[in-house]
Amino acid sequence: MALNRYVIERDIPDVGSLEREQLAGAAAKSNEALSQLAPDIQWVESYVAGDKTFCIYLAKDEDVIHKHAEISGFPATKITPIRRLIDPTTEKGG
Repeated sequence: MALNRYVIERDIPDVGSLEREQLAGAAAKSNEALSQLAPDIQWVESYVAGDKTFCIYLAKDEDVIHKHAEISGFPATKITPIRRLIDPTTEKGG
């Protein structure tokens, strides 16, 4: 089964000021939820900024992302499907 790529915006007050240990605990909580939903969802990476995180996930569909949010307790404020990926090599047809 092919998984689709999504950006998940999560509104989490003061997340940008959390210490490394707190972020590690959040990652563990997310990983626990992911293990319950595998193989339908995978976490690629997240960017922490101010009062939000922007997470890149591979998922079967948006429903499984909502299930992950319920289990983990982390909101999925906005889910955006990624249609294409470009980078500096796109100019050269890479």
